[in-house]
Amino acid sequence: MLHGMSGKIRGGQGVTQGAALKRVLVIKHGALGDMVQGFDAFAGLRAGLPDTHLALLTTPPFLDLAGRMPWVDEVLCDRRAPVVNLAELWRMRGIFRAGWDAVIDLQCSRRTAQYHRRFAPTSTRWFGTAAGASDPYPDFSGVNNADRMRIGIEMAGGDRNVTAGLDWLDSGAAGPDGELLGATVLVPGCSAAKPQKRWPADRFAAIATAEMETGRKVAIVGTAADREAADAIMNATPGCVDLVGRTGLGELAALFRHAGAVIGNDTGPTFLAARVGTPTLMLMGADTDPSMSAPVGARAGWLREDRISEIASDDALAALDRLRSG
Repeated sequence: MLHGMSGKIRGGQGVTQGAALKRVLVIKHGALGDMVQGFDAFAGLRAGLPDTHLALLTTPPFLDLAGRMPWVDEVLCDRRAPVVNLAELWRMRGIFRAGWDAVIDLQCSRRTAQYHRRFAPTSTRWFGTAAGASDPYPDFSGVNNADRMRIGIEMAGGDRNVTAGLDWLDSGAAGPDGELLGATVLVPGCSAAKPQKRWPADRFAAIATAEMETGRKVAIVGTAADREAADAIMNATPGCVDLVGRTGLGELAALFRHAGAVIGNDTGPTFLAARVGTPTLMLMGADTDPSMSAPVGARAGWLREDRISEIASDDALAALDRLRSG
């Protein structure tokens, strides 16, 4: 059964609105899918606190993306150094003691809980799940990650109903070649640490074959880490356009914005495709909880089996067609 394309925010009842917050630090380390899921929250925080100095603390892979966001005034780097790196811990202490009125923890990890315990002044409000937080989040069981972040920023005075504009994301980026307008894009990659989240290459190849038989162009995207999966698809369906390692984030957004459909694993680019409004199907196994991690978008959906390899290519094609027609 195809899931997605609708839903509502749950949780957050009875939260306390922030007031007179002049300096706010937001924590979001990544990964790419989580950053994309947070776009509406970042925009909503800016809308609700238009005169507040907003800083975003993130990790090195996302400094460029964060710097391009139109909603933040300052980007700070968390290298997530080990505790034995005393110089780095001292630097992080300085960040958290830089006169923030509030910290909005959108990462909610063990590391950020340690930051709250070790570094945050008692005078700084802390919105999050850390023990002893001044503004604890409500029970987020069954709430999508994007909605969790919206609720978090609302507690601090943001507007959780804002939908972020994303024209800035591919501004200045080269658009896809004319032959790829309306193409079907395959996203066969996934985290190297979780290969079980990867739908088999032969299933992607079956999708590519079926799409090309209807006259559609098919492109494959990913990073160098996805080279093996992409090559397996290319060997089975040599008519695909190989874009692996050839798209930055801006080019990827432009490609997705002009694509006819996107199908991929639980990985950052699939979230991006869904968020720009392209018909997008995410394929999930037991490692993905859709109540938390389903892609958000007007025409996004997902299929899930305990073993991702049990998702049949025919079922995926049918689901993709329903998203296209919806």
